[in-house]
Amino acid sequence: MRRFPTIYSTLMRENAKAFLYGMGMSDADIAKPQVAVAHTGGGMSPCNMNLAQQAAQAAAGVRAAGGYPHETPVVSVSDGLTMAHPGMRFSLISRELIADSVEATMRAHCWDGLIAIGACDKNLPGLMMGLVRVNAPGVFLHGGATLPGRVRGREVSALDAFETVGRMIAGEADRAELEDYQRHAIPGPGACAGQFTANTMGMVSEALGLSPVGVSMVPAGDPSREQLMAAAARTVVAAIDGDGPLPRDIVTRAAIENACAIVAATGGSTNAALHIPAIAHEAGIDFGIEDAARVFQRTPLIGNLSPGGKYLAAHVHAIGGTPVIIKELIAGGYIDGSALTVTGQTLSEAVSGALAPDGDVVRPFANPIAPTGGVVVLTGNLCPKGALLKVAGLPSLAFRGRARVFDGEAAAQEAVETRAYDEGDVLVVRGEGPKGAPGMKEMLGITALLYGQGMGAKTALLTDGRFSGASRGMCIGYASPEAAVGGPISLVEDGDIISIDASPDVASITLEVDAGTLEQRRASRGEQRMPRHGGLLEKYAASVQGAERGAVTHSGAVDTSGDID
Repeated sequence: MRRFPTIYSTLMRENAKAFLYGMGMSDADIAKPQVAVAHTGGGMSPCNMNLAQQAAQAAAGVRAAGGYPHETPVVSVSDGLTMAHPGMRFSLISRELIADSVEATMRAHCWDGLIAIGACDKNLPGLMMGLVRVNAPGVFLHGGATLPGRVRGREVSALDAFETVGRMIAGEADRAELEDYQRHAIPGPGACAGQFTANTMGMVSEALGLSPVGVSMVPAGDPSREQLMAAAARTVVAAIDGDGPLPRDIVTRAAIENACAIVAATGGSTNAALHIPAIAHEAGIDFGIEDAARVFQRTPLIGNLSPGGKYLAAHVHAIGGTPVIIKELIAGGYIDGSALTVTGQTLSEAVSGALAPDGDVVRPFANPIAPTGGVVVLTGNLCPKGALLKVAGLPSLAFRGRARVFDGEAAAQEAVETRAYDEGDVLVVRGEGPKGAPGMKEMLGITALLYGQGMGAKTALLTDGRFSGASRGMCIGYASPEAAVGGPISLVEDGDIISIDASPDVASITLEVDAGTLEQRRASRGEQRMPRHGGLLEKYAASVQGAERGAVTHSGAVDTSGDID
């Protein structure tokens, strides 16, 4: 059913046409399907630099398909520019702002359909959440990654620049080398080049069925993107005319599990286990971190992708893109090929022409890098509702050491910068959860420093905050419940022994302190008061739920068909 005529369907509403005519629209234009082109383009990071250009291509495609486009830019926060300072508190919050903005423009203006284009970490899940929330005909498109940089004869990504800072502190690199990486690690527009959060969620969009297959690994600056935008526009206009599924027809439980499978198979970002439940929540599907864990455990790791592996998004594109991985996982029984996609095809039909794995960038499922996925959910008395660890590339799945406790990222970062920690320590960074930070800060800075100092495999890091998709090492995040709501991480003291076993049949994290002692600590701790933050941070802290359910901020899916009358 068309939504747009609602805005001028009665005499009292007719004056909306004055504004439509004011935009230069004719009566014929007003009668066409009206398509919002929502994008996060702008000058705030390389990820977003050319999204407005891609949106203009999508708008041209809408016109060619017989629709009328309306550009609706939405806010974006760059993870790269907010790392290791208080601005990072706004990164995860921006996911909600993006979803809310999509809802606001779609429900307020009654646009008939939606094309959503994003490329930075929280853009992708935020736009997909908004698309599923409004449940209008629509398509999501990852704007693509940047190409690999080149430094001193080898291909590099932004991660290499971060880790060079740690190497400088360790005396293994100098300022000239750091500047070399800083100037050349990101050669142009697009998301970070590795299988970090943006590219992980790009693959997720294809596995979910919200994106046409074969889009997400095409580099941001590739000329073929113009044809991809045009094809997406045709899909949306056809769906408005009744020839296509709606987002909630696509996002079923099977589709959500498919999304988890592609994360596990590629050693993708742990942030996906935060975002996929949030997308499920918008569709009215109860899916938490423990559900993701089951899929992670049953899915083999077949993608040799950075940071746990060797290759970048451009290399995946060169061997056939995401469809290669999806088709192989369907063949192995790890992805449900009967799931529906935005084009109306099943996933199996959509990837039927995909190439076979090349054996290096992507392996066959019968010869995996590891028999279970690259992400593990740990549980135990320290994290009874779960915590996430990316195991792809880890030299060992077990660690036991003494806790070194920090209340907040800044204190931990100072200790790492000054090397005021010991080999074998478990660095515990708390108070950085969704409510506690608020905003659940991401800690690539600390993990990159540790790796640069050669301590990435000699220490462990535990937090109720998040890690970047580029983080590697024994980095355990999303510890739930968080410290701010009285989770066990709030009771850890310096010198406590923490034992971690990430092997698939155990997947545990244990604080080796007896229950009686922990209860005494809780009693002496007393009631904790949340500080007053004001503005957006205060509103977010008041509404956000736990990381184990996706850090969502509302009660779930509702039927918005009542907007049309």
